[in-house]
This record gives sequence, C-alpha cells and structure tokens, in this order.
Amino acid sequence: MSTPLAEVLDGQRAADQRKAARALLAHPLLLARGPHADAFRLVRQNASELREWFERNTGWSLVVDADAARLRKTPGVLTDPTHPAREANRTAAPFTRRRYVLLCLALAALERGEAQIALGRLAEQVVLDAADPQLVAAGIAFTLDRRDERLDLAAVVRLLLALGVLRRVAGDEDAYVSGAGDALYDVERRVLAGLLATRHGPSLIQAGGFEERLAALTAETALDSDELRFRALRRSLTRRLLDDPVLYYDTLTDAELAYLTRQRGFLTARIAELTGLVPEVRAEGIAMVDPDDDLTDVRMPEQGTHGHVTLLLAEYLAARRGPVGTEELRRRVRELAAEHGGFWSKAAREPGTEGELVEQAVAKLTALSLAVRTPDGVAPRPALARYAVGETVVRDTGRKDAADKAADPAHTEDPAKTAAQPRTPQR
Repeated sequence: MSTPLAEVLDGQRAADQRKAARALLAHPLLLARGPHADAFRLVRQNASELREWFERNTGWSLVVDADAARLRKTPGVLTDPTHPAREANRTAAPFTRRRYVLLCLALAALERGEAQIALGRLAEQVVLDAADPQLVAAGIAFTLDRRDERLDLAAVVRLLLALGVLRRVAGDEDAYVSGAGDALYDVERRVLAGLLATRHGPSLIQAGGFEERLAALTAETALDSDELRFRALRRSLTRRLLDDPVLYYDTLTDAELAYLTRQRGFLTARIAELTGLVPEVRAEGIAMVDPDDDLTDVRMPEQGTHGHVTLLLAEYLAARRGPVGTEELRRRVRELAAEHGGFWSKAAREPGTEGELVEQAVAKLTALSLAVRTPDGVAPRPALARYAVGETVVRDTGRKDAADKAADPAHTEDPAKTAAQPRTPQR
C-alpha cells in the first residue's frame, strides 16, 4: 500500500522543521552566505512555525530577514560561567575579562562607524572609548601599544569575523599585531544590530550591580497572575532542558520542581518532537540526549592528550563520594603520566604541566555538569557515574545466546553517554 502524498509531505515538513530548529540551537546566528547557507534557507522557509514554538516555549524571539536568522537566546541560568566566548582559532582559548571589555568597546565603535573600517582605526576608537572615567575608575585601561593588547583586539576581531559581523576585505590581523600592516573590513550592519539578545534595552535598566543588571535585562514582564507565572516556569525549564547538559533537581526552586514534576512528560515531549532529542529521566534529574551527537560545543570522550587526561580524571572522580582537592588531582595526573605518558604529547609529559592539564580537565567536566567546583576542590555530580569503571569480568568469547548478550553490560548500548553535552555552542 502506497503512502498518501499528504503524509509524505507532512513528514518532509516535520523533518525540515527539525533540521532548522537544530541548526538554530547549534548556531543561533545563521547567515545567508557562508557555511550555513543551506540551514539558513531551511530556517527561513519554516520561520513562522519556529518563531511561534520558541516564543511560546522558551521566550526566545526569532528574527529572520534576507541576510540572517537570529535566535535571541538567553540562558536558563544567568550565572553559569562554564561556556565563555572563545577565540576563533585552533586553540579556542577562552576570553579573558580584558577581551570581553574590548569586545563591548569594539561593538560600540562599529555601531557608530561607517560601512567599512580599518583595524587600526577601530583600535584608535577603542582607546578613546576606554578613557571613559567610569572605565578608568574600574581599573580598565588600554593603549594597545603592547603586543599582548593588540593580540587581544585581534582575537576580538576574529570572533566578529566568525559571527559574520565583519567581513575581511584586505590585509590580516597578524600584520596589525606585528606592526607591519593593517586590515580592512566590511561591517555587516544587520548582523551587528541583531547581536544583542535581551528583553529590555540596556539604557532602560536602573539596577547598579552586574548581576542585578543582567537579571533586569532578561527579566520577563510582571508576573502578576498564575498564568504568567506558569508561563515563566515553562519557559525557564524548557530553556534549561535545551541548554544544560543535565537539569539536576537539586538546582531548582520549589516552584520549579513542583511544576516540572507535574509537567515533565509534556515539556520533554514537546522538545523531542521539535528537535529529536530523547529524554533520559533519572532520580537526580533529566538530560535531553542527542542521538546524532552534533548539538554540542564540548565533547567527551575526546581524542588527544587532553581528552585522555579528562577521561582518566573523570574515572578517578567518579570513584569518590566527596570533593577532591586540586593538589590531589595534580598528584594523580603525575601518576597517570608515569603510566600512560607514552600515549601523550611530549609537552604534556614535562614536569610542571599537571596544573594546566587539571585545569583544562576540570573546566570540561564542569561545563558538562559532570563535576562542580567547591571551596574544598572538585566534587563529582551524579551524571559522572557513567564514567566509573566497574570490576573486570572475563567472559567466554565464544557464541552467546541473545539473553546472555542482553545481560552483558559490555554489550549494552547506553545512549545517555551523549547526555552530558551542552545543547548549544553559542548563547
């Protein structure tokens, strides 16, 4: 019996919407030109349905025009420091405080500038803006005379190039850093205008402290009815299920936990229908597992020395019930170097590198919600148990019947191994 044409078309439409939604979650800013052009076309074709879904379930607005599609995401947890902006090169070094300040100053200068700008001219404007008395009082000063300051500005420009805010016309950043030349860029004003993802304009915010201002920028409208309060809870929980590697129950307020207990099936089903993520519900929390394993910016396990060290430290932490001090982790890395150093890079085997190896491993584990930093060190979270190593069992390698194979943990597929993955690389 042939499938009716209407069913085929409905299935294709649903598949296209899923691809478009996943593309937006992975890259909240999609450009009509470049490597994500096909995904942009899908988003534009399904913009109406996607806009309604995200607005209703997450409170994120979707803006689509001929040049770009921008999903204005705000994180479920505003105080999460584990997913910083990163340099758009092989090292992917996280942004420092100075680079964040330079990024804001550069965006402000580009907003006031012309359709084209040279890197040297942008640097001059940044230096002038950095002389603001309030910035000076905060201990911020830039001259860009030093090489390290110019490297920071070059890192900011490369990030803006990756985002599509700038398009290189001539020259390169390395020439500017070395003082041997300059670079010229086109400014994509529509992309620039869509970068800010807040519900309220910064100039309207009266709060003084950083955390208070951040909360005010992203706050919902006055929650003066049960309907609005329930809507806010639904949006907040959906954002966290989409964004967080694991949504732990012990991180929720009483109101959030009560709502999630009642509406868990509804929330997870709606997410699964749109995105293809599969809910894994455990006693400690919920993870939306990605069977395709491509909605993540942090991978584990991962190849290379740092990936191996992270996996070995995850195994070590999983066997502990409480926090492990940083010095103990460094000592463990020294022991692991003696045991596994033949598989590591030469630099990682040098004395004194264990501190950097531990820091990179802990940064990854905390980003994946597998561990948490505490005053006493690093403490494992429940999801880390999947990386614990049990006792070795020697089995007959001969023929097994289906029942034995199903009972053998070594042959049991665990789709949750991808659960501890962030949903989106950019926020």
